[in-house]
Amino acid sequence: MLQSIASPTLWWLTIGAVVALLVVDFVATRRPHEVSMREAIGWSAFYVALPLMFGVYVWSAHGSDRGLEYYTGYLVEKTLSVDNLFVFMLLLSAFAVPKVLQQRVLLYGIVGALVLRGIFIALGAAALDRFDWVFLVFGAILLLTGLKLLRDAVSGHDHEVDVDDMRIVRLTRRVMPVTDDYEGTKLVVRRDGRRWLTPLALVVIAVFATDVVFAVDSVPAVYGITGDPYLVFATNAFALLGLRALYFVLQGALTKLVHLSYGLAAILGFIGVKLVLHWAHEVWPEVPSVPTLASLGVILAILAVTTTTSLVASRRTDARNEQAATERSESARTNA
Repeated sequence: MLQSIASPTLWWLTIGAVVALLVVDFVATRRPHEVSMREAIGWSAFYVALPLMFGVYVWSAHGSDRGLEYYTGYLVEKTLSVDNLFVFMLLLSAFAVPKVLQQRVLLYGIVGALVLRGIFIALGAAALDRFDWVFLVFGAILLLTGLKLLRDAVSGHDHEVDVDDMRIVRLTRRVMPVTDDYEGTKLVVRRDGRRWLTPLALVVIAVFATDVVFAVDSVPAVYGITGDPYLVFATNAFALLGLRALYFVLQGALTKLVHLSYGLAAILGFIGVKLVLHWAHEVWPEVPSVPTLASLGVILAILAVTTTTSLVASRRTDARNEQAATERSESARTNA
């Protein structure tokens, strides 16, 4: 484990800033409304500028090595958060969440993700500090996750969400009754002398369940970039805080990233191998480790290739669909 750059004061200041930003977001979503593109872009720009400026502080105050670790870790977490957004989009659609309530669900999901990742970060730091073989465990988790993403993408079952098949949903419905209709921002209502959950509560519970899965993947991934628990927390927090606004900016574009899972599988697999090599280097110094700068280059290359091939594939699909629609229209006129 590296010596952390953070003093107790910096830790408390950072946690306080994260809580303050969450409070601001709750105030912004207090009145249910559809998010305009202008509003979403404004908040997204703020939440991109903030971590970039913080990275300048890390670089200038603690050196280029730590600055590079921070920016690389942030890039990895931001990439994983896009996959998180995709699942959120499918959940919101599956539960038919009204547009005026979508950002409130996203905010609950972000809070849950922050809490869970904070717990995982603390546990991971304690484990890595005492047991070197935990690097092997983290590496195995990432390799297995990458293989699962690759298998799902190849089989065509990537990111499928069926509400009725979700165990957490079935369990919740057994424990408490659920109303048929949404009741504004209320999670619980009282009917016939008993408490009922609203569909909003059900989708929030489902989002929390996915948060657990993403925490298991994302925390080992960033520990593969830096061993500083503070930088791990900062990169996770900054990647998550802007998700609410980023969702509405990328809502249409998300469906165009058809090769996203291939890219994520490659990134997770690469970081998994990096963690295994790190463990091996600690045991046998002659085994080479992967420098942070090389990691950044590999991750950027994977993202560039994934984005390019996704856009090309989406453009070809759109062209085929347009051609098929034109042929159907011409066939209909001919038959008429």
